Amino acid sequence: MSPRSASVNEELRRRSRERLLQATVDLVAERGYEATTLGDIADRAGAARGLVSYYFPGKRQLLQSAVHRLMHLTLQEALEREPRTEDGQERMARAIDAILGLARDKPVLMRTHMAGILQAEGFVQCPEQQRLAELLRETVARHGSPDADRDYPMLRALLMGAVFAVLLPGAAMEAARLRAELFQRYGLEWEMGVPPDGCDPPGGTLPQTREQV
Repeated sequence: MSPRSASVNEELRRRSRERLLQATVDLVAERGYEATTLGDIADRAGAARGLVSYYFPGKRQLLQSAVHRLMHLTLQEALEREPRTEDGQERMARAIDAILGLARDKPVLMRTHMAGILQAEGFVQCPEQQRLAELLRETVARHGSPDADRDYPMLRALLMGAVFAVLLPGAAMEAARLRAELFQRYGLEWEMGVPPDGCDPPGGTLPQTREQV
């Protein structure tokens, strides 16, 4: 049997890495961070235990990469769903709703992720984070930013702050209120994106659009 080509090996490595990332998301969401071991993740992914250490220096870095991948895929799906649009305001609305939706749908996972960023290891730079960053930077640019490299970090900080506020134990803020604040900042109409079911804008009025400001 002839040896596999470099491209085939690269594809196999990519698939193995993605299985590990997906298994991490699933297990941490089900069991929590402390109750999930690297061995558990390897077993769920159908991979050898040593393969986890080959790709990731530790469980905390693995989790950050896994959540960044989930955020990227969730954001990509929101931006590309039908009806497709190139409208910058609608795309910004979809981006905000996608990230806030993760805080609502996967609170254990997202709370663990936010806590991990505040640990000594800090913010992990990885391929998954870079893909997420590019998608957010593109969203800022399509929204009309004259300098997306400058304005993208602000969007990232605002989204992280909103997720933190939604998940803060004992002092959580309503997601609808945070959504309204973000929509007002970016001049978006409440009906854009995916408005919360049965929820009117806080205060009963729509955020001002750019034309109204």
